[in-house]
Amino acid sequence: MNTKINARKNGHAGQNIVRAGAFLLAGLSASVQAGPTIPFNNEGFLTIGYSAQFWGQSRGYTSSTDSGSISQFFLRRDRLTFSGQANDAVGFYAQIEAGNDGKDGSVDKSTYFRDSYVTLDYTDPVRFIVGRFKNTFTRENLEGCLDPLTLDRAEWLAYSPWGGSRDTGVAVWGNMAEGKFQYRFMMANGRQGDNIPNKNLRYTGRVHWSFMDPETDYGYLGTYLGTKTVLTVGLAQDYQGRVAYGDFQSKTLPKDYTASTVDFFYEQPFSTGTYTLSGAVMSYKTGNAINAVSVDPLLPQNTELEGGYLKGAYMLPDKVGIGRLQVFARYEKSMYHLDTGFSDRQWSSAGANFYIDGQKLKVTGEFAKVSFDKQNPNDPSQRDYNQTTVGLQFEF
Repeated sequence: MNTKINARKNGHAGQNIVRAGAFLLAGLSASVQAGPTIPFNNEGFLTIGYSAQFWGQSRGYTSSTDSGSISQFFLRRDRLTFSGQANDAVGFYAQIEAGNDGKDGSVDKSTYFRDSYVTLDYTDPVRFIVGRFKNTFTRENLEGCLDPLTLDRAEWLAYSPWGGSRDTGVAVWGNMAEGKFQYRFMMANGRQGDNIPNKNLRYTGRVHWSFMDPETDYGYLGTYLGTKTVLTVGLAQDYQGRVAYGDFQSKTLPKDYTASTVDFFYEQPFSTGTYTLSGAVMSYKTGNAINAVSVDPLLPQNTELEGGYLKGAYMLPDKVGIGRLQVFARYEKSMYHLDTGFSDRQWSSAGANFYIDGQKLKVTGEFAKVSFDKQNPNDPSQRDYNQTTVGLQFEF
Protein backbone atom coordinates (compact mmCIF):
# COMPACT_ATOMS: atom_id res chain seq x y z
CA MET A 1 0.00 0.00 0.00
CA ASN A 2 1.47 3.34 -1.10
CA THR A 3 0.29 6.71 0.13
CA LYS A 4 1.92 9.69 -1.52
CA ILE A 5 2.00 13.10 0.16
CA ASN A 6 2.77 16.19 -1.87
CA ALA A 7 4.75 17.81 0.94
CA ARG A 8 8.45 16.95 1.21
CA LYS A 9 8.36 16.71 5.01
CA ASN A 10 7.11 13.37 6.24
CA GLY A 11 6.49 13.86 9.94
CA HIS A 12 2.84 12.74 9.95
CA ALA A 13 3.64 9.71 7.79
CA GLY A 14 6.45 8.73 10.11
CA GLN A 15 4.11 8.93 13.11
CA ASN A 16 1.68 6.59 11.35
CA ILE A 17 4.44 4.06 10.71
CA VAL A 18 5.56 4.21 14.36
CA ARG A 19 1.97 3.70 15.58
CA ALA A 20 1.61 0.67 13.29
CA GLY A 21 4.79 -0.77 14.74
CA ALA A 22 3.57 -0.27 18.30
CA PHE A 23 0.35 -2.17 17.62
CA LEU A 24 2.34 -4.90 15.88
CA LEU A 25 4.69 -5.28 18.84
CA ALA A 26 1.84 -5.43 21.32
CA GLY A 27 0.36 -8.44 19.57
CA LEU A 28 3.53 -10.52 19.34
CA SER A 29 4.50 -12.89 22.11
CA ALA A 30 4.67 -16.39 20.65
CA SER A 31 8.02 -18.13 20.33
CA VAL A 32 9.20 -19.34 16.96
CA GLN A 33 10.52 -22.86 16.35
CA ALA A 34 13.23 -23.96 13.91
CA GLY A 35 12.28 -25.17 10.44
CA PRO A 36 11.77 -28.91 9.81
CA THR A 37 14.81 -31.16 9.33
CA ILE A 38 14.60 -34.38 7.32
CA PRO A 39 17.35 -36.99 7.92
CA PHE A 40 18.49 -39.42 5.22
CA ASN A 41 21.23 -42.01 4.54
CA ASN A 42 22.32 -42.03 8.21
CA GLU A 43 24.75 -39.14 7.55
CA GLY A 44 22.79 -36.53 5.65
CA PHE A 45 19.89 -34.19 6.35
CA LEU A 46 17.82 -31.45 4.72
CA THR A 47 16.49 -28.43 6.63
CA ILE A 48 13.77 -26.23 5.15
CA GLY A 49 13.46 -22.69 6.42
CA TYR A 50 11.45 -19.55 5.78
CA SER A 51 12.36 -15.96 6.67
CA ALA A 52 10.81 -12.58 6.04
CA GLN A 53 11.33 -8.93 6.90
CA PHE A 54 8.13 -6.89 6.68
CA TRP A 55 8.75 -3.14 6.70
CA GLY A 56 6.60 -0.07 7.03
CA GLN A 57 8.53 2.94 5.79
CA SER A 58 8.06 6.66 5.33
CA ARG A 59 10.58 8.45 3.09
CA GLY A 60 10.98 12.12 2.18
CA TYR A 61 10.86 11.52 -1.59
CA THR A 62 9.11 9.05 -3.90
CA SER A 63 11.55 8.59 -6.78
CA SER A 64 14.25 10.32 -8.79
CA THR A 65 11.50 12.22 -10.61
CA ASP A 66 8.96 12.76 -7.78
CA SER A 67 9.80 14.90 -4.73
CA GLY A 68 6.60 14.04 -2.86
CA SER A 69 7.14 11.92 0.23
CA ILE A 70 5.84 8.35 0.38
CA SER A 71 4.58 5.93 3.04
CA GLN A 72 4.40 2.25 2.19
CA PHE A 73 4.52 -1.34 3.39
CA PHE A 74 6.69 -3.91 1.62
CA LEU A 75 8.56 -7.18 2.08
CA ARG A 76 12.20 -6.15 2.38
CA ARG A 77 13.25 -9.80 2.29
CA ASP A 78 11.12 -12.88 1.60
CA ARG A 79 13.08 -16.12 1.46
CA LEU A 80 12.72 -19.89 1.35
CA THR A 81 15.89 -21.87 2.12
CA PHE A 82 17.00 -25.46 1.66
CA SER A 83 20.21 -26.42 3.45
CA GLY A 84 21.90 -29.50 4.79
CA GLN A 85 24.62 -32.09 4.46
CA ALA A 86 25.02 -34.99 2.05
CA ASN A 87 27.57 -36.41 4.47
CA ASP A 88 30.08 -35.13 7.01
CA ALA A 89 32.17 -33.37 4.36
CA VAL A 90 29.73 -32.26 1.65
CA GLY A 91 27.01 -29.71 2.30
CA PHE A 92 24.65 -27.58 0.25
CA TYR A 93 22.59 -24.40 0.47
CA ALA A 94 19.93 -22.92 -1.81
CA GLN A 95 17.90 -19.81 -1.14
CA ILE A 96 14.92 -18.56 -3.14
CA GLU A 97 14.21 -14.82 -2.88
CA ALA A 98 11.45 -12.37 -3.82
CA GLY A 99 12.64 -9.30 -1.94
CA ASN A 100 11.28 -5.74 -1.94
CA ASP A 101 7.87 -6.94 -3.10
CA GLY A 102 5.49 -4.00 -2.86
CA LYS A 103 8.21 -1.33 -2.63
CA ASP A 104 7.67 1.82 -4.70
CA GLY A 105 4.64 0.26 -6.36
CA SER A 106 6.50 -2.80 -7.66
CA VAL A 107 4.43 -5.89 -6.89
CA ASP A 108 4.60 -9.58 -7.85
CA LYS A 109 8.39 -9.58 -7.80
CA SER A 110 10.17 -12.31 -9.71
CA THR A 111 11.41 -15.26 -7.66
CA TYR A 112 15.01 -16.30 -8.18
CA PHE A 113 17.88 -18.18 -6.53
CA ARG A 114 19.83 -15.65 -4.47
CA ASP A 115 22.23 -18.36 -3.29
CA SER A 116 22.98 -21.82 -4.63
CA TYR A 117 26.20 -23.55 -3.65
CA VAL A 118 27.95 -26.70 -2.45
CA THR A 119 30.40 -26.75 0.48
CA LEU A 120 33.36 -29.11 0.83
CA ASP A 121 34.67 -29.19 4.41
CA TYR A 122 37.32 -31.88 4.72
CA THR A 123 39.44 -30.05 7.29
CA ASP A 124 38.96 -26.82 9.22
CA PRO A 125 42.01 -25.11 7.64
CA VAL A 126 40.95 -25.95 4.05
CA ARG A 127 37.33 -25.59 3.00
CA PHE A 128 35.71 -24.92 -0.38
CA ILE A 129 32.53 -23.23 -1.59
CA VAL A 130 31.39 -23.68 -5.21
CA GLY A 131 28.41 -21.92 -6.80
CA ARG A 132 26.69 -18.60 -6.25
CA PHE A 133 27.34 -17.17 -2.78
CA LYS A 134 28.31 -14.05 -0.87
CA ASN A 135 31.22 -11.93 -1.99
CA THR A 136 33.97 -12.32 0.56
CA PHE A 137 35.08 -8.67 0.51
CA THR A 138 33.44 -6.41 3.13
CA ARG A 139 32.53 -7.53 6.62
CA GLU A 140 29.12 -5.85 6.49
CA ASN A 141 28.12 -7.75 3.36
CA LEU A 142 29.24 -10.97 5.07
CA GLU A 143 27.16 -10.16 8.17
CA GLY A 144 23.88 -12.03 7.88
CA CYS A 145 21.07 -9.76 6.73
CA LEU A 146 18.86 -11.59 9.26
CA ASP A 147 21.45 -10.96 12.00
CA PRO A 148 22.15 -7.22 11.68
CA LEU A 149 23.03 -4.74 14.39
CA THR A 150 21.18 -1.82 12.82
CA LEU A 151 18.11 -2.00 10.59
CA ASP A 152 20.12 -2.92 7.49
CA ARG A 153 23.48 -2.60 5.76
CA ALA A 154 24.77 0.46 3.97
CA GLU A 155 22.89 1.06 0.72
CA TRP A 156 26.09 1.13 -1.40
CA LEU A 157 29.26 1.02 0.70
CA ALA A 158 29.03 -2.66 1.65
CA TYR A 159 28.61 -3.88 -1.92
CA SER A 160 31.21 -4.19 -4.65
CA PRO A 161 30.32 -2.68 -8.05
CA TRP A 162 30.43 -6.08 -9.76
CA GLY A 163 28.02 -8.71 -8.54
CA GLY A 164 26.55 -6.71 -5.66
CA SER A 165 26.25 -8.90 -2.58
CA ARG A 166 26.77 -12.24 -4.40
CA ASP A 167 28.89 -13.60 -7.23
CA THR A 168 29.33 -16.94 -8.97
CA GLY A 169 32.61 -18.79 -8.58
CA VAL A 170 34.71 -20.76 -6.12
CA ALA A 171 36.29 -19.91 -2.76
CA VAL A 172 38.84 -21.61 -0.55
CA TRP A 173 38.88 -20.59 3.09
CA GLY A 174 39.75 -21.88 6.51
CA ASN A 175 40.60 -21.29 10.16
CA MET A 176 43.97 -21.61 11.87
CA ALA A 177 45.57 -20.82 15.25
CA GLU A 178 42.61 -22.32 17.15
CA GLY A 179 40.20 -20.27 15.07
CA LYS A 180 41.85 -16.91 15.76
CA PHE A 181 43.07 -16.51 12.17
CA GLN A 182 40.82 -16.89 9.15
CA TYR A 183 41.70 -16.55 5.46
CA ARG A 184 39.59 -16.54 2.29
CA PHE A 185 40.40 -16.46 -1.42
CA MET A 186 37.64 -16.22 -4.02
CA MET A 187 37.63 -16.41 -7.83
CA ALA A 188 34.38 -15.28 -9.42
CA ASN A 189 32.85 -13.79 -12.57
CA GLY A 190 32.84 -10.16 -11.48
CA ARG A 191 31.90 -7.87 -14.34
CA GLN A 192 31.00 -9.67 -17.57
CA GLY A 193 29.29 -8.59 -20.77
CA ASP A 194 29.91 -6.89 -24.11
CA ASN A 195 30.99 -3.53 -22.65
CA ILE A 196 34.28 -4.66 -21.12
CA PRO A 197 37.73 -4.97 -22.74
CA ASN A 198 38.50 -8.48 -21.48
CA LYS A 199 36.50 -11.27 -19.85
CA ASN A 200 38.82 -11.69 -16.86
CA LEU A 201 37.89 -13.24 -13.54
CA ARG A 202 37.54 -11.29 -10.31
CA TYR A 203 39.91 -12.16 -7.43
CA THR A 204 39.17 -11.42 -3.77
CA GLY A 205 41.30 -12.09 -0.70
CA ARG A 206 40.34 -11.53 2.92
CA VAL A 207 41.92 -12.28 6.30
CA HIS A 208 40.91 -11.56 9.90
CA TRP A 209 42.31 -12.05 13.37
CA SER A 210 40.09 -12.56 16.43
CA PHE A 211 41.71 -11.36 19.65
CA MET A 212 38.97 -12.76 21.91
CA ASP A 213 36.38 -15.41 21.04
CA PRO A 214 36.99 -16.63 17.47
CA GLU A 215 34.62 -16.02 14.56
CA THR A 216 35.03 -19.24 12.57
CA ASP A 217 32.06 -19.22 10.15
CA TYR A 218 32.17 -17.96 6.57
CA GLY A 219 29.50 -15.42 7.46
CA TYR A 220 29.60 -13.01 10.39
CA LEU A 221 26.87 -11.76 12.72
CA GLY A 222 26.10 -8.10 13.29
CA THR A 223 25.55 -8.88 16.97
CA TYR A 224 25.95 -11.99 19.10
CA LEU A 225 23.36 -10.69 21.59
CA GLY A 226 25.77 -10.95 24.50
CA THR A 227 26.64 -14.63 24.01
CA LYS A 228 30.29 -14.01 23.00
CA THR A 229 33.14 -11.63 23.72
CA VAL A 230 34.53 -10.64 20.32
CA LEU A 231 37.23 -8.34 19.00
CA THR A 232 38.03 -9.04 15.35
CA VAL A 233 40.05 -6.99 12.87
CA GLY A 234 39.86 -7.80 9.15
CA LEU A 235 41.17 -6.55 5.84
CA ALA A 236 40.46 -7.48 2.22
CA GLN A 237 41.49 -6.75 -1.35
CA ASP A 238 39.42 -7.04 -4.52
CA TYR A 239 40.70 -6.99 -8.12
CA GLN A 240 39.54 -7.53 -11.70
CA GLY A 241 41.63 -6.56 -14.69
CA ARG A 242 40.40 -4.51 -17.67
CA VAL A 243 36.76 -4.12 -16.64
CA ALA A 244 35.96 -0.79 -18.33
CA TYR A 245 37.06 1.58 -21.07
CA GLY A 246 38.47 5.00 -20.32
CA ASP A 247 37.02 6.04 -23.67
CA PHE A 248 33.90 4.00 -24.29
CA GLN A 249 33.08 5.40 -27.71
CA SER A 250 36.44 4.46 -29.21
CA LYS A 251 36.77 1.33 -27.01
CA THR A 252 40.25 2.37 -25.84
CA LEU A 253 42.10 3.04 -22.56
CA PRO A 254 41.11 -0.14 -20.64
CA LYS A 255 40.88 0.28 -16.85
CA ASP A 256 41.42 -2.18 -13.98
CA TYR A 257 39.22 -2.41 -10.90
CA THR A 258 40.78 -2.51 -7.43
CA ALA A 259 39.23 -2.21 -3.99
CA SER A 260 40.37 -2.46 -0.39
CA THR A 261 38.74 -2.44 3.04
CA VAL A 262 39.74 -2.55 6.70
CA ASP A 263 37.17 -3.31 9.42
CA PHE A 264 36.77 -4.12 13.09
CA PHE A 265 34.06 -5.59 15.30
CA TYR A 266 33.84 -5.48 19.08
CA GLU A 267 31.13 -6.86 21.36
CA GLN A 268 31.33 -7.66 25.06
CA PRO A 269 28.73 -8.46 27.69
CA PHE A 270 29.03 -6.93 31.17
CA SER A 271 26.79 -6.96 34.20
CA THR A 272 25.52 -3.54 33.06
CA GLY A 273 24.59 -4.80 29.59
CA THR A 274 26.13 -5.71 26.23
CA TYR A 275 28.16 -3.14 24.29
CA THR A 276 28.83 -3.36 20.55
CA LEU A 277 30.99 -1.20 18.28
CA SER A 278 31.84 -1.87 14.63
CA GLY A 279 33.36 0.14 11.81
CA ALA A 280 35.01 -0.06 8.41
CA VAL A 281 36.54 1.98 5.61
CA MET A 282 36.25 1.02 1.94
CA SER A 283 37.78 2.24 -1.32
CA TYR A 284 36.67 1.20 -4.83
CA LYS A 285 38.67 2.36 -7.88
CA THR A 286 38.22 1.85 -11.64
CA GLY A 287 40.69 4.30 -13.14
CA ASN A 288 38.17 7.17 -12.96
CA ALA A 289 36.30 5.69 -15.93
CA ILE A 290 33.01 7.00 -14.51
CA ASN A 291 34.16 10.57 -15.20
CA ALA A 292 35.44 9.98 -18.73
CA VAL A 293 34.28 12.16 -21.60
CA SER A 294 32.76 9.05 -23.19
CA VAL A 295 31.34 6.92 -20.34
CA ASP A 296 30.14 3.33 -20.46
CA PRO A 297 26.35 3.70 -19.91
CA LEU A 298 26.29 0.49 -17.86
CA LEU A 299 29.12 1.48 -15.51
CA PRO A 300 27.81 1.66 -11.91
CA GLN A 301 28.12 5.00 -10.11
CA ASN A 302 29.99 3.39 -7.18
CA THR A 303 33.10 2.50 -9.21
CA GLU A 304 35.06 5.38 -7.56
CA LEU A 305 33.35 5.16 -4.17
CA GLU A 306 35.24 5.79 -0.92
CA GLY A 307 33.81 5.98 2.57
CA GLY A 308 33.21 4.27 5.84
CA TYR A 309 30.79 3.63 8.67
CA LEU A 310 30.70 3.42 12.44
CA LYS A 311 27.86 1.71 14.29
CA GLY A 312 27.33 0.97 17.95
CA ALA A 313 24.72 -0.51 20.25
CA TYR A 314 23.82 -1.14 23.86
CA MET A 315 21.58 -4.01 25.02
CA LEU A 316 20.00 -3.90 28.46
CA PRO A 317 21.12 -6.71 30.79
CA ASP A 318 17.59 -7.87 31.66
CA LYS A 319 14.41 -8.53 29.76
CA VAL A 320 11.90 -5.76 29.19
CA GLY A 321 8.51 -7.43 29.27
CA ILE A 322 8.52 -10.30 26.78
CA GLY A 323 11.88 -9.54 25.17
CA ARG A 324 15.32 -7.91 25.14
CA LEU A 325 15.85 -4.26 24.19
CA GLN A 326 18.87 -3.04 22.24
CA VAL A 327 19.37 0.58 21.14
CA PHE A 328 21.72 1.43 18.27
CA ALA A 329 23.14 4.28 16.21
CA ARG A 330 24.92 4.47 12.87
CA TYR A 331 26.93 7.03 10.90
CA GLU A 332 28.34 6.58 7.42
CA LYS A 333 30.04 8.82 4.88
CA SER A 334 30.08 8.07 1.14
CA MET A 335 32.16 9.95 -1.43
CA TYR A 336 31.47 8.91 -5.01
CA HIS A 337 34.03 11.22 -6.63
CA LEU A 338 31.73 12.08 -9.51
CA ASP A 339 32.53 15.29 -11.36
CA THR A 340 29.01 16.55 -10.62
CA GLY A 341 29.48 16.05 -6.86
CA PHE A 342 25.78 15.25 -6.44
CA SER A 343 25.95 11.81 -4.83
CA ASP A 344 28.32 12.47 -1.89
CA ARG A 345 26.34 12.01 1.34
CA GLN A 346 26.21 11.33 5.07
CA TRP A 347 23.82 8.90 6.73
CA SER A 348 22.96 9.33 10.42
CA SER A 349 20.46 7.01 12.08
CA ALA A 350 19.32 5.77 15.47
CA GLY A 351 16.85 3.11 16.52
CA ALA A 352 16.12 0.05 18.61
CA ASN A 353 15.73 -3.71 18.29
CA PHE A 354 13.23 -5.56 20.47
CA TYR A 355 14.11 -9.28 20.47
CA ILE A 356 11.12 -11.44 21.35
CA ASP A 357 12.85 -14.68 20.39
CA GLY A 358 16.36 -13.58 19.41
CA GLN A 359 16.69 -12.85 15.70
CA LYS A 360 13.89 -15.32 14.97
CA LEU A 361 11.22 -12.86 16.02
CA LYS A 362 12.03 -9.20 16.53
CA VAL A 363 10.75 -5.70 15.88
CA THR A 364 13.09 -2.89 14.78
CA GLY A 365 12.49 0.83 14.52
CA GLU A 366 14.90 3.31 12.95
CA PHE A 367 14.96 7.01 12.06
CA ALA A 368 17.55 8.07 9.47
CA LYS A 369 18.64 11.50 8.27
CA VAL A 370 20.44 11.58 4.93
CA SER A 371 22.35 14.75 4.02
CA PHE A 372 24.00 15.47 0.66
CA ASP A 373 27.07 17.64 0.20
CA LYS A 374 25.52 19.13 -2.94
CA GLN A 375 21.77 19.23 -3.65
CA ASN A 376 20.74 17.94 -7.09
CA PRO A 377 18.01 20.25 -8.44
CA ASN A 378 16.87 17.63 -10.97
CA ASP A 379 16.84 14.48 -8.79
CA PRO A 380 14.92 14.39 -5.47
CA SER A 381 16.70 11.17 -4.48
CA GLN A 382 19.95 13.19 -4.31
CA ARG A 383 18.65 15.87 -1.97
CA ASP A 384 18.43 15.85 1.83
CA TYR A 385 15.65 13.62 3.19
CA ASN A 386 14.46 11.81 6.31
CA GLN A 387 13.37 8.19 6.56
CA THR A 388 11.44 6.33 9.27
CA THR A 389 11.16 2.53 9.25
CA VAL A 390 9.49 -0.03 11.47
CA GLY A 391 10.16 -3.67 10.64
CA LEU A 392 9.11 -7.13 11.77
CA GLN A 393 11.54 -10.04 11.26
CA PHE A 394 10.38 -13.63 11.34
CA GLU A 395 12.42 -16.81 10.88
CA PHE A 396 11.20 -20.39 10.80
